[in-house]
Amino acid sequence: MNKTHPQRNGGVATFDSTKAFSEERARCQPSRRFCLSAAAFLVLAAAVALAVALGLLLHAPVNHFCTASSNRTGFLCDNGVTCVPASQVCDRVSNCKNGEDEQEKLCGDLPHSLPGYLVFHCSNPRYWIYADQRCNGMNDCGDCSDEMGTLAACPPCGLEWWSCSPVLYEYCSCVPRRLCRDGVQHCLSWSDEYICRP
Repeated sequence: MNKTHPQRNGGVATFDSTKAFSEERARCQPSRRFCLSAAAFLVLAAAVALAVALGLLLHAPVNHFCTASSNRTGFLCDNGVTCVPASQVCDRVSNCKNGEDEQEKLCGDLPHSLPGYLVFHCSNPRYWIYADQRCNGMNDCGDCSDEMGTLAACPPCGLEWWSCSPVLYEYCSCVPRRLCRDGVQHCLSWSDEYICRP
């Protein structure tokens, strides 16, 4: 039977739908991998268009790097305005309006789930700190690798710091000037008590 020219049955044109269906199925045998009718294709195209319109498809990765107060490395919230200091990301306190600084995909496997710019790896590979804790004058790594040496690449002591070999383990090569002349030895040479001015 030819679908475009139905056979005549006693002068009356007839169309055998069961025969037409079996012909259509013959064209869509398992030997062909893809057999979509035009209607199925249109439904699929409409679903994709709706998903795109609703924003359900995956978005390109967004760069959340920013510089927070005091020139510290930070995490930019989705609003594009709020910059959260690195050490306040994944601290169980939501600093972004929508909580993106505490999401499971970001905080699920610390430090591996964090973007590289938020992490500083200490000289001991078992330890890491947040990037904004590097060069802050404090011995956050426990071995001063976050304050001294080529890994940290810190500038010399700033105006608020006094350069010396500290007595206390919490400092590395500088002590805060606020500790100068406080009657307590903070430098091996006692320079914080006799030379330094607060």
